[in-house]
Formats: sequence, structure tokens, C-alpha cells
Amino acid sequence: MEMWWIPILVFVIFIVIVILLASIRVLYEYERGVIFTLGRFTGVRGPGLIFVVPIFQKARIVDLRITTVDIPKQEVMTRDNVPVLVNAVVYYKVVKPDDAVIKIDNYGYAVRQYTQAALRDVIGNSDLDMVLMEREKIAENIKKIVDTETAEWGVDILSIKIQEIELPAEMKRAMAKQAESERERRAIIITSEGELAASENLRKAAENLAKSKGAFLLRTLQTVTDIAADPSDKIVILLPVEMLGELGKLTKT
Repeated sequence: MEMWWIPILVFVIFIVIVILLASIRVLYEYERGVIFTLGRFTGVRGPGLIFVVPIFQKARIVDLRITTVDIPKQEVMTRDNVPVLVNAVVYYKVVKPDDAVIKIDNYGYAVRQYTQAALRDVIGNSDLDMVLMEREKIAENIKKIVDTETAEWGVDILSIKIQEIELPAEMKRAMAKQAESERERRAIIITSEGELAASENLRKAAENLAKSKGAFLLRTLQTVTDIAADPSDKIVILLPVEMLGELGKLTKT
């Protein structure tokens, strides 16, 4: 008896094994598979082991981890007509894999482009001082604009950070001069406040010495002694007659 059907059976078994192997997918914890059956969306599967029927079904794998996108440096004109170069970084994640696949062609590229447009709009409506001093507020405004749009794509914008704001060279020089002038002004104020305090102390000391002639005389003698510490110096001091009289009284006592 001929066993002609054995090669056919082996071939069929081989085809079945190939189909089964091709239909098995293993998804990591951070991955989801968006399944399409004959072109229609039929569900989201994963993580773990999933089965996709070859020819009839296709799976689009979506990564749910936080993704970082750099926004390249671009020139933006502020509201007060100052050109600045700005770059930023966007942190986002997919929260609805089916929307991210069905409603947008390339959500990563779309997030990058939409953030660039929002960055130009927000900075273009802000003065240079606000852009430099309220960077976090600018970034938060950009995030709100982008997040509102990307929510329909199943994408959540976690954060937007403005990394660098570069000013024109002439603007940098002008700001450096302004900062230097401000430092000089503060130094003058501090010096004048010190001189005022010193003069006030001298006034009080003079008032105290004026109340006692003996104290004034002793202070004068101490000053003469300090000046005459160096024997090479010759100093002539003219004292009032009243002071000489007081000096005589002190020597007698």
C-alpha cells in the first residue's frame, strides 16, 4: 500500500506551523498592539503573548513610554521686535494607542511641528523681558496650547522645557552695559549710606566730647600722641588758649 499522502500531510503540517509562528507576537509591558481585521479596527491587545491571523489581520505596535523630542533652535521675533533664537524639549506619552494610530499619521512628527508653531506664537506675543524672566510661564502656556490639540490624538504632553534663549550680539552688549551701570549705581548708594552712617557717628562723638572739656582735651592729646609715633616726623600743633588752661588744671590735679 502506497503512502503517497504522507508528504502532503507533512507539507500541510509545516504550513500550519509557519502560520502559527507568524501569528504569534510577544509585546513588552510598555507596548500595545492596535489590531486591524480586514482593514477595520478590532481592538487593542497586549502586553504579553498575542495572536494575529496572517493575511486577515495586522498589528500596529505603539510604545507607551515617555518620549523626548528636541525642538530645534529657531529664530522668533518678540512683540517688541527683538529677534531671539529659542530651542526647547517636549516630554510626551501615548495614552490611547488606537487614537494615536487611527487619528494621526505620525504623532511624533505632529507633536514636534505643533510645538514649534505654538512656541513661535507664544513668544511672538510676549515682550523680551517676559521671555527672559518668565521662562517657565512661557513654557506652560506652550504646553497648554499643544496639549489641547494632541489630546484628540491620544497623546498627553507631560512637560515642555525651554532650554536656551540666545540674544543678538548687540543686544547682549547693551544688556551688559545696563548691568554694569546698575552695579555702579548700587555701589554709589552703598558708599553714600556708609558715609552718612559715619558722619552720624562722628556727630554723636563730637556732641559727647563737647559736653566735657576734659574729655575733649584727652582726646586731643591722644591724637597728638598717635601722630607723633614716628620720631622722624616733626609736627607743629596750635592749641587754643582755653585748651592750654584746661591742660594746666589737669596737670595740677
